[in-house]
Amino acid sequence: MSSRHHIDDFMRVRSIGKIEEGRKITHVAREFGIAHSVVSRLWKSFKTTGMCSRRHGGGRVRSTTPAEDRYIVLSAKMNRRTTAQQVANKFLAASGKQISRTTVARRLRGGGLYARRPVVCVPLTRQHRTARLQWCREHHNWTEQDWACVLFSDESRFSLSSD
Repeated sequence: MSSRHHIDDFMRVRSIGKIEEGRKITHVAREFGIAHSVVSRLWKSFKTTGMCSRRHGGGRVRSTTPAEDRYIVLSAKMNRRTTAQQVANKFLAASGKQISRTTVARRLRGGGLYARRPVVCVPLTRQHRTARLQWCREHHNWTEQDWACVLFSDESRFSLSSD
């Protein structure tokens, strides 16, 4: 992808003024350090339209406004487990405007929310936690010799929070 550097309006007006004074396009281009084709196109555009300002735009119009972007991010933050499609459906119900799942994903990335694969582990319930706490209290005064006889073979991963 090429990088394009646009000349500002002040330089446009100055180059048009110099050409109107009678200078050649090549001399104006060298003086400002701009390509000959840029000055030539600028002069041609000025002769046909009478203006030398740059047209803004070009590109697809965004389907959501900044306020709607904030709504999408907030609705995803309210329930972190919702999918992009569910957020798009909620947005359709709220605003009556249909947007795609990829649009929602882009807006969430813009808001700092990224898709993550959930951790594969068993979430601990309240009963699990109380049973583990009771076991710890029963065995808190064991010595090293007592622990030397124990073999821990369970390699399951557990999560205290449900993420």
